[in-house]
Amino acid sequence: MNKKTNSLPAITEKEFMDEVVETAQLGGWLVYHTYDSRRSQAGFPDLVMVRHGRVIFAELKSEKGRIRPEQQLWLDELMKSDAVETFLWRPSDSETMQKTLLGQRLLTQ
Repeated sequence: MNKKTNSLPAITEKEFMDEVVETAQLGGWLVYHTYDSRRSQAGFPDLVMVRHGRVIFAELKSEKGRIRPEQQLWLDELMKSDAVETFLWRPSDSETMQKTLLGQRLLTQ
């Protein structure tokens, strides 16, 4: 007998990226993403978002995606700054990501 599972297919990093960018734009953030990073500094975070003097650097991963040492180095160094916020978000962090980018007020409307 075949057992069916009710689990949803895993969301890819690209699909999650699209969700984060859409959410950020809905919240009025300016969003930057380097689409072709082959000539860029290794490890730079996936997204830079700016709104009302607030700056967020976000590295995005699938649920099973591993952070490379270069990516961790960038996040660690950015976290030392009081001027920016840094995040490592996975699809399971969607609620936190939405609260960060939209604010609690926008989520309840």
